[in-house]
Amino acid sequence: MSHGGAQLDQLSERVRSSCRTFLERAEHVRLLDDGLDRLATQIDRVPAAEPRVESDEVVQEGRLLQSFAVNAINFGSGYHDLVRKLPGLSGARTMNTRLLHYFDATGPPTAARLARFTVADCSQIFGQELDGGAVEELMSLFASALNDLGHFIDTNGGSAQAVLEGVDHSSQTLADLLTVMPYYRDVETVDGVEVQFYKRAQITPADLAREGLWRFDDLHLLTAFADNLVPHVLRIDGAIEVDQDLVAMIGRGQRLEPGSRPEVELRAAAVVAVEELVGRVEHPSVWAMHVDEWLWLRGGGATYKAQPRPRSRSVFY
Repeated sequence: MSHGGAQLDQLSERVRSSCRTFLERAEHVRLLDDGLDRLATQIDRVPAAEPRVESDEVVQEGRLLQSFAVNAINFGSGYHDLVRKLPGLSGARTMNTRLLHYFDATGPPTAARLARFTVADCSQIFGQELDGGAVEELMSLFASALNDLGHFIDTNGGSAQAVLEGVDHSSQTLADLLTVMPYYRDVETVDGVEVQFYKRAQITPADLAREGLWRFDDLHLLTAFADNLVPHVLRIDGAIEVDQDLVAMIGRGQRLEPGSRPEVELRAAAVVAVEELVGRVEHPSVWAMHVDEWLWLRGGGATYKAQPRPRSRSVFY
């Protein structure tokens, strides 16, 4: 699929190119054309959100920062089998919901507040005990991520509005800017080959647009937001094939090492498979971000929850 003449120096094109190159030498995962063909016939058109103009600048700034904050802690799926969840919600939705409820109760976030969050604060906000183990580790990572975001906002104009006004309605520019924060530098090197993902750097502008908070003119350039759920759905649906040893390892609940070949191959396969699905749909209003969302929501179904998904304790997803 053409992406409007995008150059390889753009972040999303680097993701596409590096994932495709890496997948060509994959040892554990491969795409299945027949499965991709079948899956493509089931994808409905999902139009991009149209930004709305807010009249109240204070509310707007709070909502913008809130969206940034939710994405700052949009990781930790490798811990979700251990965390306390809200009834009927996944680990990811539990964390997002608790953070939003906290802001509703205490007022909109500011850069200064985010920069001061502690592990104890995160324990209370997210409803998790500081157990001295993995859950406490996740709360510590959340605190660091929110602190980083506070400092990032402070050094880039002092407000979310200022950050966004400086990127000229470009998702690529915003994504690049976000990678100054360590937990957004989503790049792995396997056997000397660099593979770029930038999951949260890319999903941040996508979510801002979906929420109607900001306009971006190049959302069609974004790739899939490679996590652990999308490759799981693709495998169950027969769009990717995973070798039996790796399937058995996942089935036993054995965590994948972050940056290991199997973990990187699964994520790279998700990026490339979504590109293949976009090409098969052949509709100008269906982009990778839409197909990714469709697959992610599909993953909430009973068929996909019935089988263990791959888990890795990563700060990237």
